[in-house]
Amino acid sequence: MSSLAIRQKLIDIAIGEVGTTEKGRNTGKRIIEYQRATALEGTGWPYCAAFVCWCLREWGRDPDVLAHLGLTPAKFERWRPKTPAAFGFEDWAAKLGLQTFNDSEAHQLRTGDLMVFDMSHIGLVTGDRGSLVNTIEGNTSATGSRDGEGVYAKTRQRREARTFIRILPP
Repeated sequence: MSSLAIRQKLIDIAIGEVGTTEKGRNTGKRIIEYQRATALEGTGWPYCAAFVCWCLREWGRDPDVLAHLGLTPAKFERWRPKTPAAFGFEDWAAKLGLQTFNDSEAHQLRTGDLMVFDMSHIGLVTGDRGSLVNTIEGNTSATGSRDGEGVYAKTRQRREARTFIRILPP
């Protein structure tokens, strides 16, 4: 299976969550499930990073993904991020030796890359449109801010990125 097909499996998981909304402030049945994919206990805290952790955890349950990564389920569980913080993904990527770059570099973004925002937020890249990036993000709003009430597909300015993280090579 191609790297693109494996990366698309991650995006398909995220797409399935678009439209999920909070019940209360930063909580609700599904939001709690995202938050439980991290190392932080409880609920009521911003969950953009938890959403990405959850998507990656679910992605790792696919035998094709595990085979592509060359990991067993137990090794994948040790490999995947569990950080509740958007900037924590940069540390995770550095620890694993994953490729990272910023928006000033001339990199073509790929489906499944992670976009860490300057505003301490994170999303999954679904498309590169030059100065614009299509993403799926948790704890955002349908129309504006990073801190919102659910999971939405967004179009962001590339310059909003602090870091991009490439999980898989081409």
